[in-house]
Amino acid sequence: MAKITVETIREMKARGEKIASLTAYDFPMARLLDEAGVPLLLVGDSLGMVVLGYPDTTHVTMADMEHHVRAVARAQPNALLAADLPIHSYDTPEQALDSARRLVAAGAEAVKAEGGRAIAAQVRAIVGAGIPFLGHLGMLPQHVLEEGGYKIKGRREEEHQALLADADALVAAGAFAVVLELVTPPVAKELTARLPIPTIGIGSGPDCDGQILVTHDLIGLFPWFTPKHVTPLFAAGAGVRQAAQLWREAMAKPAGGGGV
Repeated sequence: MAKITVETIREMKARGEKIASLTAYDFPMARLLDEAGVPLLLVGDSLGMVVLGYPDTTHVTMADMEHHVRAVARAQPNALLAADLPIHSYDTPEQALDSARRLVAAGAEAVKAEGGRAIAAQVRAIVGAGIPFLGHLGMLPQHVLEEGGYKIKGRREEEHQALLADADALVAAGAFAVVLELVTPPVAKELTARLPIPTIGIGSGPDCDGQILVTHDLIGLFPWFTPKHVTPLFAAGAGVRQAAQLWREAMAKPAGGGGV
């Protein structure tokens, strides 16, 4: 199978082929998802919650991201491998480019950051250096503290217009695709029809060009919390718990059956 590239992802939109994307944070998961044929893998800063135990993504550092990108890259996936720029690693165009280069050096083939018009200069710097850029609009997890939670975007007209302007800015700056997180479905549908680049939704309805999920949510590997937009297809967490319990109980049994 041919290596998936940015052009492959763009061509999938042109063909009307849905783009599947999942998160990967380590070597075995990256191999498994790649063997399943997932074309776009993201080392997301969501690793802060589902791997590192933080309450949100604002605690994730560049060192954390580099560590996990290296692990995933060692799987040498056929999928396109993107990685999140963590909070405060792209405050200026110069910093954004330096951070993007660090993730590429760790093995990423594209980088993602949150925002539209506010980071247009950063996107241009990254794309101008030959590094593919994946946008992220709607609910921005790195802003969860200042926004007071995870809120659906696009319901109010000012949010609607801001999303359109931000999406246009990302296209103009050279983004190859954009993630739409918790965007109200009618607006996500409008953006998908409007933009020449693929939209990849998460909690934004069925009309985006593709969908992305946190793998731990999809397979039930973080059973203590499941987002409303996810229906787990497997109970991996329960399976791990049961396997450990069965092993512990078997280990505790006497080796022989003889008595006194």
